[in-house]
Amino acid sequence: MSDKVRRRLPREVREQQIIDAGIQVFSKRGYHAAVVDEIADLAGISKPMVYLYFGSKEGLFIACIRREGERITADFQHAAGAAPDAESQLWAGLSAFFAFVAGHRDGWVVLYRQAPEMGGDVAAEVNRQRASVMTAVAALVAHGMNGSQLPPGEAEFVAHALVGAADSLTDWMERHPGESAERVTVRLMNMVWVGMRNVLDGEAWAPPSAAREAE
Repeated sequence: MSDKVRRRLPREVREQQIIDAGIQVFSKRGYHAAVVDEIADLAGISKPMVYLYFGSKEGLFIACIRREGERITADFQHAAGAAPDAESQLWAGLSAFFAFVAGHRDGWVVLYRQAPEMGGDVAAEVNRQRASVMTAVAALVAHGMNGSQLPPGEAEFVAHALVGAADSLTDWMERHPGESAERVTVRLMNMVWVGMRNVLDGEAWAPPSAAREAE
């Protein structure tokens, strides 16, 4: 493809092509070992064009983090928002999460495996994306808890527990490639939803010592 044809592409299209190439290289080689020349070759452009669009290798890495973080949050919110009740919303949201991890493994590696090891602006962007995911899950849980008698901070606690469990299971999925995203979601729902449903209905567990003290 000639430079003349390449220049006709809209900027936003070219940016996405470069980010796609960056994610492939970063996920395979890691940030420090990745070289811009390889990213440029994969994107079908010159090395200076990468710097023209993103300023630096770090700038491109941050753009990769931002796009993948926004994608997973959008997928989760869209799936959960289309469901009619708390149970269906949790199922749809978790399904979208695991489907994203299974279908965009390179992006997940960059976002949640490599980026947290870095500091500075990269760490700041990772924190923003993680906070966005957490806010989306907490909003879902809070909506499901609407009308329950739980303390105000309980939705945030449950959101952290869910995100932590889901994050941990992504490593498990990598070690068990035969497990589909749907099957993983079903198993997690069986672990968490029965308890959540009981809590939403007003049932709460207490340690045996607390139960004896109440008698």
